[in-house]
Amino acid sequence: QVQLVESGGGLVQPGGSLRLSCAASGSIFSIAAMGWYRQAPGKQRELVAAIISGGRTNYADSVKGRFTISRDNAKNMVFLQMNSLKAEDTAVYYCHTYPPLAKVSWGQGTQVTVSS
Repeated sequence: QVQLVESGGGLVQPGGSLRLSCAASGSIFSIAAMGWYRQAPGKQRELVAAIISGGRTNYADSVKGRFTISRDNAKNMVFLQMNSLKAEDTAVYYCHTYPPLAKVSWGQGTQVTVSS
């Protein structure tokens, strides 16, 4: 059973930074790719960033140059460094496999609110 626990969210002013963490239990790191997703109120969940085999990364156009995804395989963790945050980045952020696997449950997510 794979479990994902996100943390690190909070309230930050526009232009600020946050670092999100995702702790994965189970053998999830036998799965090559992981991603960060977000869901804003009234919107569908969307992919923000993914890290795939060999450390290659993909980003949504809206976060390119501002967000950085990374992973620590030894600690079974995935991170999302978010800089130059904007109000439109406000959402609940989740980590999951990339693409999402049905057998893996979504975690609680971590709320990110960007507001002055």
